[in-house]
Amino acid sequence: DVLAAAEAAKAAAPAQAPAAAPAAPAPAAAAAVTDGAYVTPLVRKLAAENAVDLTSVQGTGVGGRIRKQDVLAAAEAAKAAAPAQAPAAAAPAAPKAAALQASPLRGQTVKMPRMRKVIADNMMKALHGQAQLSSVVEVDITKIMRMRNKAKDAFAAREGAKLSPMPFFVKAAVQALKAHPVINARINEDEGTITYFDSENVGIAVDSEKGLMTPVIKGAGDLNIAGIAKKTAELAGKVRTGKISPDEMSGATFTISNTGSRGALFDTVIVPPNQVAILGIGATVKRPVVINHPELGETIAVRDMTYLTLSYDHRLVDGADAARYLTAVKELLEAAEFEAEIGL
Repeated sequence: DVLAAAEAAKAAAPAQAPAAAPAAPAPAAAAAVTDGAYVTPLVRKLAAENAVDLTSVQGTGVGGRIRKQDVLAAAEAAKAAAPAQAPAAAAPAAPKAAALQASPLRGQTVKMPRMRKVIADNMMKALHGQAQLSSVVEVDITKIMRMRNKAKDAFAAREGAKLSPMPFFVKAAVQALKAHPVINARINEDEGTITYFDSENVGIAVDSEKGLMTPVIKGAGDLNIAGIAKKTAELAGKVRTGKISPDEMSGATFTISNTGSRGALFDTVIVPPNQVAILGIGATVKRPVVINHPELGETIAVRDMTYLTLSYDHRLVDGADAARYLTAVKELLEAAEFEAEIGL
C-alpha cells in the first residue's frame, strides 16, 4: 500500500507543476522602481528608448504610477535643456577674441610721419591724375600650391630662400606683360606721348612699420622663379630693417600688391604715379568649385582659389585690354608649367 501511494504521488507531481506556471506572467502586469512607483513594461521600454531615468520621473497616474505621458514629458525636457549646455562646452574657444588689445593710439593726436605724408601725397596725385578703375578674375591655383608644397624644402636648401606663392604670381605677371605692352607703359602728359617699356621693372608692395613701401625688382622679366624669390626676400628684408636705398625704390614700370597676405579676398588697389596698372593678389581660399574632369565630366571639387585685381588708367588701358591681360595671367598660373624652374 505504501509503495502504491508513493507511485501515485510521483505521478501527481508533474500534473501540479503547470498549476504554478500562471505566476510567471506576473511582471507583465506591473513592475516596481526604487521610489515605489509602478511601471509597466511598455513604459519601461519607452524610457529606455529615450534615455530617461525612471527613478527621476514623478508619476502622475493613480497611486503615483508612471505613465507613458510622464516619460515623453521627461524626454522633451531633457532635449530642451541640451542647447543651454552647449555654450559651456564651446567656452574654451572664446579667448581668441579676447586676444585683441586696445591700441595706445586711441584718443591721441600725433604728427603725421614724413614717410606717411609722402605716401599720402603720392596716392592723391595718382588717384586724381588718372582715370582709374579695376577688373577682377578668379584663378584656380591648386596646381601651383601642390607644386610649391612638393618643392619648397629642397628649394630652400638649394637656393637659400623660401618658396612662397608670390614668385609664381610675379613670374606669370611679367610673362604676360611682354605680350601686353599697354599694361607696362607710361603716359608722358607734357609731351603727349606714350612710352612702352622694353623691360619689366616690378614694384613689390611691402608692409612695414613706417608704412607701405614699394622696392623694385629691376629686370624681373629676365629672372626665373628662384631669382624672383631671392630678390623679393632681399628687398623686403631691407625695407623692414630700414636699409633700402632710394635707387632700389625707384624705376618701377608695373606694381604688384599682395593684399591677400593679410586675409583680404581682393582689393581695388591704386595705380602708382607714372604707371598705368597695378596687380592685386587676394587671399588663397579653399572652396568647392565646378570643374570639367576629363573622365567624370562636370563635377565639384575642393580647389585653391584666389582673386586677381587689375587696377588701371583708363586713359590708356581699355577694359578689353585689362581683361586680355588678366586672362593671360590666369592661364599661365592655372597651367603651372614651372616644374623645371623649381627643380621638379
